[in-house]
Amino acid sequence: MPFRTFDDLVAEAKRTITEIDGDELAELLDPANDAPDLLVIDVREPDERGRGFVPGSIGLPRGLLERDLAKTAFGGTVRDEDLARPMVLYCAGGARSALAAASLRAMGFTNVQSLAGGFGAWGKSGRPIEHPRSH
Repeated sequence: MPFRTFDDLVAEAKRTITEIDGDELAELLDPANDAPDLLVIDVREPDERGRGFVPGSIGLPRGLLERDLAKTAFGGTVRDEDLARPMVLYCAGGARSALAAASLRAMGFTNVQSLAGGFGAWGKSGRPIEHPRSH
């Protein structure tokens, strides 16, 4: 097998997952659209999250995602019905979240999407950003 770069892996992942844009995520997050089961997961590192995040998202760094997802997002155990729970993952620019979405699909999750352009695109669009100190 030939060497594959990070960009190769991301391109491969993006062929197997669904990406949504900021408008679609904003619509999902709108309380009027009644999507109470939606999980928005920030797969960036804690220092990145410390500079702001999508309101309502949970922080679960890419390196810990597969190991800690059940504990962090599902109370310790992922049940069969949890596998269809809608999730949107994001990182800074959309690459790590694409890889993470592909990984969660391999784990059996069926309704996982990645935010195209990541948090960078979200912020540039003028959408709300929450900061840790605002709690």
